[in-house]
Amino acid sequence: MPGWHPVVVHFPIALVVVAMALLLTSRLVRSESLAATAAVVGTWNLCLGAVAAVLALATGLGAVLDLDVSAAVHQAISLHMKWAMLTTLLLVLLAVWRGAGTASGSRPSWIFIGVLLAASAALVFTGYRGGRNVYEYGVGVRKIAVRSLAAPHGDQELRIAYCAGMAPVKYAIT
Repeated sequence: MPGWHPVVVHFPIALVVVAMALLLTSRLVRSESLAATAAVVGTWNLCLGAVAAVLALATGLGAVLDLDVSAAVHQAISLHMKWAMLTTLLLVLLAVWRGAGTASGSRPSWIFIGVLLAASAALVFTGYRGGRNVYEYGVGVRKIAVRSLAAPHGDQELRIAYCAGMAPVKYAIT
């Protein structure tokens, strides 16, 4: 399933960040009905976020199977994968703890909130590392050849194009 990883990775980030906000809200508000509603919706978001994280990890592992990259890029991808595995494990454990271990409408404990905050921070850092892999190293970006354009009368302004890790290519603006 090449090309699916960039689509899937945004779901766990959004779902887990919203879950964190809702579960923290359910812990802090005084209204029992509002706290119960926030806790239920937060629990669902956390469980769906954990499932999405498993899918993101699976598509990411599938995406790196065929890569032939330099040692520096390989090290960057390896660090991203380690963070992704740790984060996914944390999210799955938290989803089981919250989804199966307690009533969905109950307020989460401060210990749970602390671990969820740490998992959310790990998820954000994992996303940051993945973004650096794309924007700094060009991982997953198809290299597009840039051809030289000749000006009709030799009257041209030369520019240099830098494409995702490619050597500079001269092109002309007419």
